[in-house]
Amino acid sequence: MTSSTPISNFAKYAWFALGYNLLVILWGVFLRASYSGDGCGQHWLTCGGEAIPSAPQLKTIIEFSHRLTTAFAGIVVFVLAVWAFANWVSRRYPAREKEWKFALLSLFFIIAEGAIGGGLVLTGNTAANWTPTRPIWTIGHLINTFILVAFLSLTAWSASGGKLVWRSVKPKVKLILAVCLAAILLSAISGSMAALTNMLFPSQSIADGLAKDFAESSHYLLRLRILHPISSILTGILLFFVAGWMKKEYSDDANVAKWSKFLTIFVVIQIIFGAATLLLLAPIVMQLIHLLLADLLWISFVLMTASAMFERPELPVSAVEPDIAH
Repeated sequence: MTSSTPISNFAKYAWFALGYNLLVILWGVFLRASYSGDGCGQHWLTCGGEAIPSAPQLKTIIEFSHRLTTAFAGIVVFVLAVWAFANWVSRRYPAREKEWKFALLSLFFIIAEGAIGGGLVLTGNTAANWTPTRPIWTIGHLINTFILVAFLSLTAWSASGGKLVWRSVKPKVKLILAVCLAAILLSAISGSMAALTNMLFPSQSIADGLAKDFAESSHYLLRLRILHPISSILTGILLFFVAGWMKKEYSDDANVAKWSKFLTIFVVIQIIFGAATLLLLAPIVMQLIHLLLADLLWISFVLMTASAMFERPELPVSAVEPDIAH
């Protein structure tokens, strides 16, 4: 997209959809960290057996508000998918083919997000409750959220320019990006397990936490908790160097350079902030910021990768303004 091409109303809405979903994700973290996930009991879609809780406690208000904001997120993404599809079918050429597919996949994964959230409630995998299946639910929820954020990001990014065309990518680039993807997901999974462990087995100090981590009698989640800081540091180092390498590999592509720069910045900030969060025993506010930084890092990586995989041939302005109402 050239600087003279105005951003469309659809593109603005797509970025809004992404931003709103990030807020909903953060509210979900607050829900978990405040032990409010069982605020509606083991009831879904109702809350404590009622459509609207009549005598709610604070944790019920937190849980019910999360359900309302999540439901609205579903509506926002549904509108996004319908609007994207309408933009595409109104064209004489498929300039928006990938855009509406990204939006449709966003809709699929936000429906899956709601289903997983309902499953967590119905199986009692909320608040400080422990079941042997809770790590599986937690990992599934995390991976689905990452995929949802990726497709929302791709929808907004693709809507902010012209037609996207696959370009030839060196096998070496594909391999390196695949390794980075695996490293990010493994680091994120270890992080979700560490957050779950901190909630189920809180520590009074760093020394207390380390003693639990290395005690043979400790729960297996405690003994695995050390994997998160190790994997995060290694992943951060990998991403830092790959971002610089991608910037050189695609030296003639401003989009790759931009998202590589963002990725580098968020990696550095995240490592510093992650260390501070660990030393301060992860207060809720820092958990929220830590997750937000992780999401921004993930978005930067996704869009750096997309910029490397696609190119945008120059199109007439009429082909990149998708507002059918105009």
